[in-house]
Amino acid sequence: MALSMYRKDYPRPQFVRQDWLNLNGQWDFRFDDANEGEALQWFSNFQGDRKIEVPFVYETKASGIGEETFHPYVWYHRTFEIPAEQQGKRIVLHFQAVDYVAKVWVNGTYVGRHEGGYSAFSFDVTPYLLKDAANSVVVKVEDSDSVTQPRGKQRWRKENFGCWYVQTTGIWQTVWLEYVESSHVSSVKITPDLDANAVRFDYRVAGDAAGQPLRLTTKISMDGLPVKETSIGVDRSTTSATVELISETREWRVEQWSPQSPKLYEVEFVLTEGDRVVDRVQSYFGMRKVSIHKGKVLLNNQSIYQRLILDQGYWPDSHLTPPSEEAILKDIDAILAMGYNGVRKHQKIEDARFLYWCDVKGVLVWSEAAATYEFNDEAVDRFTREWLEIVQQQYNHPCIVTWVPFNESWGIGNVYADVKQQQFTEAIYHLTKSFDPYRPVVVNDGWEHTVSDILTLHDYEEAGEALFKRYTNKDAITNNEIAFNNWKYAFAQGYEYRGQPIIVSEFGGIAFQTDKGWGYGNQVDSDEAFIARFRSITQAIKDLDYVCGYCYTQVSDVQQEVNGLLTENREPKLPLDIIKAINLA
Repeated sequence: MALSMYRKDYPRPQFVRQDWLNLNGQWDFRFDDANEGEALQWFSNFQGDRKIEVPFVYETKASGIGEETFHPYVWYHRTFEIPAEQQGKRIVLHFQAVDYVAKVWVNGTYVGRHEGGYSAFSFDVTPYLLKDAANSVVVKVEDSDSVTQPRGKQRWRKENFGCWYVQTTGIWQTVWLEYVESSHVSSVKITPDLDANAVRFDYRVAGDAAGQPLRLTTKISMDGLPVKETSIGVDRSTTSATVELISETREWRVEQWSPQSPKLYEVEFVLTEGDRVVDRVQSYFGMRKVSIHKGKVLLNNQSIYQRLILDQGYWPDSHLTPPSEEAILKDIDAILAMGYNGVRKHQKIEDARFLYWCDVKGVLVWSEAAATYEFNDEAVDRFTREWLEIVQQQYNHPCIVTWVPFNESWGIGNVYADVKQQQFTEAIYHLTKSFDPYRPVVVNDGWEHTVSDILTLHDYEEAGEALFKRYTNKDAITNNEIAFNNWKYAFAQGYEYRGQPIIVSEFGGIAFQTDKGWGYGNQVDSDEAFIARFRSITQAIKDLDYVCGYCYTQVSDVQQEVNGLLTENREPKLPLDIIKAINLA
């Protein structure tokens, strides 16, 4: 089922090169609570006092340390060698995610800094490398308990509380090296145009052709058979091409991506310098369109009912880091087996391999930012920079059908009446749209919306009859005449309903009786009670003819929150076919 370009554990499956080196594994590690490492120049002669298994953070058992106490400064070190056949190329050091500030040295020389716990970053480290010798890389990570830092569900107190869990500090996704020529393809933004049966490629090309002409060829295929090929001369760092996909060889048919038929086009970008191939990158795209019309969300110009499930992406021994690619697949397969056609990835930017498999298997994804919990200039700056990086990095994935920058007024606690906070949400909305005008943006999922493309509501009512009755009068909800769920209004002051689609994007959260954690509402004491309540509230939402989707809380238990349909170890609490039958009824 995987694409022909697929390589297991490749960290960036939307942009694949043949030559790379995985730097995961055992690194030297050290806490630096006194923040003295830089003054003592640990980056020049690092002396670790323990080992850590990257990419698992020290708070996890999988790291080999398993200490949950917060340490604001931590250091990593390892060595690597450049294979002889890669000597003379540019060497790029990639970090898929480091929480929160990363400073990097190679062979004792400072390379650069990145801020943001959920976005990937890279450094060209070629000038700092030694030839025919082991190279040293040192990483200092700075974290904090600041609530102006986009942290999502990570706690900022010493102990877990509510729905906030053990913090994540340090390298928590793959670290890797990539070998490229001086002239290479830096990135490609891929935009399908379903109505025109075409796809647009916006290329960024790095390097100097040194007098030789650069040419970029794009080869598109489907199921191993060629579809289209185009070639353009490259005379500047940015260029673009639009390719019509209609062809006689494909019976004048363009294959569409959808949950029912997640067809993907594979694409290869070949950069030549004169007669020599200097770069070859493999990627893929899906021909799909997300739009809104008359209060409905459309996929490929057809109304789609979204049966989503909230997914926080935590594992017991590795927390935010997937323990393996197999674990990612197991979650996705369980979600599909329960009759859901999508996930709302909650307060976390997930591993790119998760998005790849959602692309392949046809799972709709709502991509949601990690929240701050205060509103001030620092929070605005941090959030804005990281959110734009995330949107750019995830843009090409066809599975992503909605962007969610804000949730439940977290970080914008006075958005209901505060004009500054309202303007911030509008700014993020329009910034997102400036880069991606093709997907809906939900501004403040749950309540107190400003300029959202979709009106989303959160309600953990236990009784289906009461849930249905509460939303029978659509106008009372959308006109802010009543506070739904008895305490929140649908829109912030000064904003009004404009006919947006309506989705109940959090409900459920049922937990079995236990003294070890919590769920929403009263806990149930039997399978029969769980099923009856699940069926009652799910059917109540489906019976609301103006509601075009829902999102159940949640896939699995997370630490003290025990309201998942699966346990933390991904064991079903009920037969999955029972859940599926209710969802599809």
